[in-house]
Amino acid sequence: MKKVFKILVIVIIIGSLGFVGFYVFDKSEDTAEIFETDSTFVTDIQRKTVATGSINPRKEVEIKSQVSGVVNKLFVEAGDKIEAGQLIAKIQIIPNVVALNNAQARLKEATINFKNSEQEMERQKKLFVEKVISQVNYNQFLLTYNLNKQQVDAAENNLDLIKEGASKKSGAVSNLVRSTVAGMVLDVPVKEGNFVIESNTFNDGTTIASVADMKELVFEGNVDEAEVGKLKEGMDLELVVGALDTIKFQAKLEYISPKGVEEEGAIQFEVRASVELRADHFLRAGYSANADIVLDEKKGVLAIKESNLIFEDDKIYVELQKADQEFEKTEIETGLSDGINIEVLKGLTEESWVKTL
Repeated sequence: MKKVFKILVIVIIIGSLGFVGFYVFDKSEDTAEIFETDSTFVTDIQRKTVATGSINPRKEVEIKSQVSGVVNKLFVEAGDKIEAGQLIAKIQIIPNVVALNNAQARLKEATINFKNSEQEMERQKKLFVEKVISQVNYNQFLLTYNLNKQQVDAAENNLDLIKEGASKKSGAVSNLVRSTVAGMVLDVPVKEGNFVIESNTFNDGTTIASVADMKELVFEGNVDEAEVGKLKEGMDLELVVGALDTIKFQAKLEYISPKGVEEEGAIQFEVRASVELRADHFLRAGYSANADIVLDEKKGVLAIKESNLIFEDDKIYVELQKADQEFEKTEIETGLSDGINIEVLKGLTEESWVKTL
C-alpha cells in the first residue's frame, strides 16, 4: 500500500512539473517581443535657431513740456492718431517766486527808463523844431526812446510768459504742448492735475505722451552665442506673436550686435529685424514674439527619424530590417537635421525600413 502511495505521489509531482513547464513555454511564446519599424521618406529639412524678443516701433518719441507746472487739460489719449504740431496738453504754470520777482523788477526798471527817455525826447523835439539842435542830435534821443520802449515790451512779454506761459503781445506760447511727429499715441503717462517738470539741460523733464509711427515696426530679440556666428544680415525670419496665437509674420534681419551681454550665465547678442505688416492683423507695441531663423535648408532629401539612430564610436548606425522581425545593424552617413528628422546621405534607400527605437 505504501508503495502504491509513493508511486501516486511521484506521478502527481511529474504531472505538475509538466503542466508548469508547458504553461511557462506557452506564455513565452505568447509574449515574444514584436518590433515596430519606420520607413525612410523624402522631405524638406530646415535647421533653425530661435530668437526671443518683442515687437517695437522703429521710432518712438517722448513729448515733453517746455515749462514746469500742472497739467490743466489733456487733448489726446492712448490709441489716438495725431499729426505733427497737433495740440496734446495745456500746462498751467506755477511761477517761480524768484523768477517772478526778477521779471517784475526788470519791468519796473524798463518803465522808469522809458518814461525818462520819453520826457527827454519831447524836450529835444522842441529844441529840434526851434532849430536849436541838429537832426543828428535829435535822432540820438529818438533812438534811446525807441530802445527803452522796446525794453518795456520785452519785460512785459517776459513777465506774461513767467506768469501765464503765453504772451498776447508777442504771440509766444510755452504752456501748450504739441506733438513734434505724426503717428499714434502709445501712452499718456500723466493725468490732469499732475505736476510736470520742464525739459532742460539738467533734467529730462516729464513725459506728457509717447508717439510712434506704427507703420514701421521692428522685432528686437536675443540670440545665443552658439548660433550668432551663423547669422547674416538679410536673412528671413518668421515671427510667431504670442498674443496672436498661430498668426505668423515675415521679417528680415537687419542688425546683429557686435557685442554680447551676459544674461543668466549665457552670452546673448541683440538682433533686430524689420517686420512686414499684414492688413488683416494689427500689431501692438510691446507684443512678445519668437523669431525662427533658418540657418540651413534642403528640399526633397531622403530622411529618417533622428530618434532611430544608434551612436557608437563616432559612427552612426540603424537597425536595418532584412526580413520579418530580422534586423541588421548597418552604418549610415547623415547630413542636415532639424532635431526630429535627419537627412540620410549613404546606407539607406527609399525602400528601407528600420527598427523603431
